[in-house]
Amino acid sequence: MALVAPSNVLALLRFPCGQLVIDRIDPLVNPGVAPSPHLHQLVGGNSLNITMAPEKDMPAESTCTSCQFSEDFSNYWTATLYFKAKNGTYKRVPQIQNSGFEGVKGGMTVYYMQDGLYNFQQTSKVTAFKPGFRMFVGDVNARTKEVAERYRQLTFTCLQNINTRDPQTLDFPDVPCPAGMMTAVRFPTCWDGVNLDSPNHMDHMSYPEHGSFESGGPCPASHPVRMPQLFYEVIWDTRPFNNKADWPDDGSQPFVWSFGDGTGYANHGDYLFGWQGDALQRAMDSPCYQNCPTLKSQNAAAMNACTIKRKVNEDIDGWVKVLPGGHVANYIRKRWE
Repeated sequence: MALVAPSNVLALLRFPCGQLVIDRIDPLVNPGVAPSPHLHQLVGGNSLNITMAPEKDMPAESTCTSCQFSEDFSNYWTATLYFKAKNGTYKRVPQIQNSGFEGVKGGMTVYYMQDGLYNFQQTSKVTAFKPGFRMFVGDVNARTKEVAERYRQLTFTCLQNINTRDPQTLDFPDVPCPAGMMTAVRFPTCWDGVNLDSPNHMDHMSYPEHGSFESGGPCPASHPVRMPQLFYEVIWDTRPFNNKADWPDDGSQPFVWSFGDGTGYANHGDYLFGWQGDALQRAMDSPCYQNCPTLKSQNAAAMNACTIKRKVNEDIDGWVKVLPGGHVANYIRKRWE
């Protein structure tokens, strides 16, 4: 979907982040643990480490970021995706960039919006995240639609071309996708105004009282502060695995998250805020559309140059007999209609 800016748009940031590292670390859910239970793809500032204490000054400790805006030293991550072959071995599916961001290696597209993606008015006043803020959305143990529906708009799109955005599903597409598979991770937008984190990394945030992720409804009294809509798009290059002859004979789909979920319902994402100074608030208060005159940008070469070494030495590129961490695929079989 090509986005066209209306004349009265206020703030909608859409930008690429290149691949910082693919590693079995998770400084939000499993701080200090290496290896963490499953493999992630992480982008953003290079101060990323396995601990990431809340008092960490990410802008001061980073020397580069893999994201377009050079004042953004936040870290963004998701699990990685694998293809399971008929012989039971697995191969990691690489990421590719969105339309318009060619030349940036791997990674994802990140959005910050005053309102949702399909609300082009973008008129809500929002309060930017604070230093030390972090959050998580999704359920790594979800294996049914009913559980997945507790989280609004964690979806998949089977890309017919790079600009396809609909239809969206909560589970993995069950047919080969001509241009790859896109996952979308949309975070809640209402903050309790007090806590920068919570034990499950979710309770300090809430969805609006009514309406969908677009924040069309008011925030609940328990979480009264409206914050930017944070949204990831990750495009997985599933095209090398589109030969149906390589797919399971029973008609089920062959993709699996790095922690073993073959349904797709356990789609999830992590976020550590790390913008420099008041850069994000300035952007949210300014007439920004994708590119923002109040922010400093860097080119694809600079984004690609910002990487860190993996903490866990294991094979993440070849065919493997088990997923990193010893996981095996857990599928609910679904036949093609």
